[in-house]
Amino acid sequence: MSDGERGMSDGGRGMHNGVTTLYVRFLLPPMHEALLPQLLALLREFTPQVEALPPDAALVDVRGARRYFGRSAVDLAALIRVRALALYGVECAIGAGPGPMLARMAARGAAPGVTRSVPEGDGGVREFLVERPVGELPGIGRATARTLCEYGLDTLGKVGAAPLSTLQRLVGARAGRELSEKARGVDRTRVVPNAAARSLSVERPFPRDELDPFRHRRALLSGAEELGARMRGEDQVCRTLVLTVRYADRSTTTRSKALPEQTAHSTELAKAAYRMYEALGLQRARVRALSLRAEGLTSAERATHQLSFDPTDEKTRRIEEVADRARAKFGPGAIVPGTLAA
Repeated sequence: MSDGERGMSDGGRGMHNGVTTLYVRFLLPPMHEALLPQLLALLREFTPQVEALPPDAALVDVRGARRYFGRSAVDLAALIRVRALALYGVECAIGAGPGPMLARMAARGAAPGVTRSVPEGDGGVREFLVERPVGELPGIGRATARTLCEYGLDTLGKVGAAPLSTLQRLVGARAGRELSEKARGVDRTRVVPNAAARSLSVERPFPRDELDPFRHRRALLSGAEELGARMRGEDQVCRTLVLTVRYADRSTTTRSKALPEQTAHSTELAKAAYRMYEALGLQRARVRALSLRAEGLTSAERATHQLSFDPTDEKTRRIEEVADRARAKFGPGAIVPGTLAA
């Protein structure tokens, strides 16, 4: 499908009966994740069926809203975009489709100010999917995509036409069945209303698309240091760390890791970030930005800490306490790791 799918953007009128879900990505400035709850409240003025996807996105089921407002899903997307820009100065990129999966795919690479919509009807969905690279399907990892491509199944059209037994032999019984259904546009997921989880995040954009793994790791260290300092300053610890990599083509990869224990220790956060980054295998990826998000925040007073007999660990934590006091007095740049001082 070419950019002709953009033709069903803001100017579309009709009810678009097949388009029931919006994937809204808010193009938040760095360090503005606190705006997400307010933006979610804006979406709930149209419908209560809103699923928050921190740090910067949401899924919206507009089935009822279309009937209530007498507007198409794409028209509602245009209203959402205008209100977000007018009230909060935040631009949106929006995908519209018959379900969450297709809405996500339609939003892939959507430019600010554009609603990309999946064409109506079974024929439109097939046309939208047939030439898409298999790696664009949500839930398909790099390893699975590589395996499928090795057997010539490099597009969703080819995957959808492949015998189910072939797919199950390649990726497993359950995964093969799900893959076959998704490649043919069958989406069994639904929008699950929720609230934005309490979280803290930091982002490290690069001045230009960055290929150097050393600079990637340096950005992760910087983000972990800031995230840890902010949590310690608020007497909080986190249970989960989330890494998001934004590439030159505006696509993203997100990975999360449950920490061995709740922590705000910058060293442990950096180690977890490095492990997630290394698992992605981004040897030659053109990275535009890296972000880290701490989720599952709780009070540090309620957290338990496993005692360690490692003197190095205890020494690192004491140094961290001294550094925090120095930063509080002289500013955040008073003490930084040697790697970041260069």
